[in-house]
Amino acid sequence: MPIHPTLAAITDRIRRRSAPTRSAYLAGIDAAHRDGPTRTRLSCGNLAHAFAASDGTDKARLAADASPNLAIVTAYNDMLSAHQPFEDYPQQVRRLARALGATAQVAGGVPAMCDGVTQGRPGMELSLFSRDVIAQATAVALSHDMFDAAVYLGVCDKIVPGMLIGALAFGHLPGVFIPAGPMTPGIPNREKAAVRERYAAGEATRDELLAAESGSYHGPGTCTFYGTANSNQVLLEAMGVQLPGTSFINPGTPLREALTQAAVERALRITALGGDYRPLGHLVDERAIVNALVALMATGGSTNHTIHWIAVARAAGIVLTWDDMDALAQRVPLLARVYPNGDADVNRFHAAGGIAFVFRELMDAGLMHADLPTIVPGGMRAYADEARIADGRLGYAPGVDVSADDDVVRPVSAPFEAHGGLRLLRGNLGRSLIKLSAVAPAYRSITAPAVVVDAPQALNRLHAAGALPHDFVAVVRFQGPRANGMPELHSLAPLLGMLQNQGRQVALVTDGRLSGASGKFPAAIHVTPEASRGGALARLREGDMIRLDGEAGTLDVLVDDAEWHSRTPAANTSPAATDLGRSLFATNRANVEPADRGALSISCGPPAADGSQWNYDAEYELGDDAAAALAPHDAKDA
Repeated sequence: MPIHPTLAAITDRIRRRSAPTRSAYLAGIDAAHRDGPTRTRLSCGNLAHAFAASDGTDKARLAADASPNLAIVTAYNDMLSAHQPFEDYPQQVRRLARALGATAQVAGGVPAMCDGVTQGRPGMELSLFSRDVIAQATAVALSHDMFDAAVYLGVCDKIVPGMLIGALAFGHLPGVFIPAGPMTPGIPNREKAAVRERYAAGEATRDELLAAESGSYHGPGTCTFYGTANSNQVLLEAMGVQLPGTSFINPGTPLREALTQAAVERALRITALGGDYRPLGHLVDERAIVNALVALMATGGSTNHTIHWIAVARAAGIVLTWDDMDALAQRVPLLARVYPNGDADVNRFHAAGGIAFVFRELMDAGLMHADLPTIVPGGMRAYADEARIADGRLGYAPGVDVSADDDVVRPVSAPFEAHGGLRLLRGNLGRSLIKLSAVAPAYRSITAPAVVVDAPQALNRLHAAGALPHDFVAVVRFQGPRANGMPELHSLAPLLGMLQNQGRQVALVTDGRLSGASGKFPAAIHVTPEASRGGALARLREGDMIRLDGEAGTLDVLVDDAEWHSRTPAANTSPAATDLGRSLFATNRANVEPADRGALSISCGPPAADGSQWNYDAEYELGDDAAAALAPHDAKDA
């Protein structure tokens, strides 16, 4: 199936906009590649340090110049359920590498914090910046110049984007991402959410709430809702840098172990020492970025990736914008309903056909680049197959032709909605994102007075005091990257969800993030420019009428222009960040870029070959066909 004209036009627009920086990036990674094992460029003293603790077999192989050495970059810790299974992976990887005549070493570890633990806590202000620390830690791990390829052990929210950014800085090395899989189903996510809302209303005890949370988060593996962690896995497969069918296989199963072994074997086969060299930086091109976003839109994935994948693209020399994402969302249909966009968890999604079904549908409709080179020989078409074990051996079989559960996953011919899960909002309050797929159509627009606070806790106090209007738009400002690191505000979800259940019209507008579990009530998030940069949210006053229309893609305050421009922006009334490690990130806050440029607090990606800097505003004149493909359209056209 030829690629859809809209996807072709968007990909071409990104490619042309990115030409100077992408060219500089490729030149840089090509210059870093040399023939022979990477470690052969080290001095004898360098090399002796690098294998001093190795056993005799590994030391002999590392001293020679014939076999590849595999870097293991791990995000293991046993506090995160998603990463706890990684504890034994390094031993497995080393054992497999030795059996194949190669070597493997743990090159380094990266931090992995859990947003589920830090929600509503001061530690959440470190969350977004942890992505950049992870990118730097990945680069430190690879800096020893000992490795011919790498495997990356990471799953959750900032960990995968951070590892990917760091890996792309060493884009001459092949790389394979290895997940650990989701935990088995617990209590239904809707049931958990209902207990949270009852607790917010004072109708459930803390013991009941803890029992519900523990019944949902109950064992090793990724949380089972379709948040940022599980969205990461779908996007990695859509880019072809993770083995097909690996995302949603539970930990501790024979298939999980077989896929881990296959990933190690594949990483060793695609080094420059063989005949199938596949450097990561060449695989992650404009088509790969578009594929990732298509998968995000088609499955109703996490809003966090509207920030993370701009940063990932930049690490590969690619200039990606929210306008590109919005254009894709308006052409790509919604094919999946997974909580918070539906009732199913990712285990049920996988059983219904999952990634393989969705990808095949998209490729057959020309809505995904099928010609993308990947870490496997079959290219993107291999990702429409399902991994299975037969006669004790790993193999692949074609995915299902028909959805096994129409409530969870559907074909392009009968989608849940004609448009993708996310939408860009524009208006006099700035630019922001909304996750439409999680909001029922009846709640997608609202006009109501603003309740303006500078911290989420203040909204809870107003509710406890009975001071909230019947209908309102909660404006939680000074939550952007520069203000306090852009924490997620998911702790507000039970309150706002409960009020909506009572028949009240409510919404959230914030320059902060919400969560990969965003849902139910309309939320304009990542508002840019943020209040701390003089954005419009700083001019809002209590009672201003706000109109948020998710379907129309608008976000406005209904105030007379003269009155609006006469106002002095408010100062942030939140206390300064001085505790629980937040003071260590003052430099990050001071230097961070806006959300629509990836909220990067580190230098990322090369300058153009001519020395020019990144230009997110540059566009090019489109041909008639491309202009027509990108023109606004009605939902019936999708």
